[in-house]
Amino acid sequence: MSNPTADKDVAFGFRRVGKADKQGLVNEVFSKVAERYDQMNDLMSAGLHRLWKDDLVTWLSPPKGPTPFRVLDVAGGTGDIAFRIARAGGRGTHVTVADISPEMVAEGRKRAAAEGLLPRCDFTVGNAEALAFPDRCFDAYTIAFGIRNVTHIDKALAEAHRVLRPGGRFLCLEFSQIDFPLLDRFYDFYSFAVIPAVGRVVTGDGQPYRYLVESIRTFPDQEKFKAMIEEAGFARVSYRNLAGGVVAIHSGWRI
Repeated sequence: MSNPTADKDVAFGFRRVGKADKQGLVNEVFSKVAERYDQMNDLMSAGLHRLWKDDLVTWLSPPKGPTPFRVLDVAGGTGDIAFRIARAGGRGTHVTVADISPEMVAEGRKRAAAEGLLPRCDFTVGNAEALAFPDRCFDAYTIAFGIRNVTHIDKALAEAHRVLRPGGRFLCLEFSQIDFPLLDRFYDFYSFAVIPAVGRVVTGDGQPYRYLVESIRTFPDQEKFKAMIEEAGFARVSYRNLAGGVVAIHSGWRI
């Protein structure tokens, strides 16, 4: 007898959905919030996401000179990470943004034009699990608050490894597991009671933000995600907790 729930084997927040359905549901979430995505990040994190992204770019440390340095920023549609990398690096630094949401890519391209960064940043619609780039063509791969939204994290990590040249750097900024017992209670209340309510006021729809909060709780913790990065073939894998583990930056090297 067939199992009617056999294909419902991936998490979409706290729900279980079919693998073929998840990406469409995620796309719908981001199409709704694209124009106010960074504004909502400010509200949800009290502006801390800006410091966390700065920490990611500082750890990446793009070269200051004219030496070519090609970065692929995945799931970075609004350009928030790409712009920081372009400004921190020298004239040889170029960032390609790949995001599966056309609405997010359009928003990022519009912002890059407004800030005069289109010569140093380009934007493309692309799936983290099947990147349309040759093997070994980037010096660094970054992804911020995006990998928990892909259907198959292992495939996204394998693609990151594939497109990096030997000696290339993988950096992932993602919400993680808090390691302070009292802080996690407040964080739960803030996440499930406050964030969806604020999202409803700002965007007219709190449901996308409920999904985003739930997706954080179903993402692997720091050690489990570190092991997944190592299984993808990366070496010297490490991580740094920020804000008591609210977020973590994972680093790995392509050898």
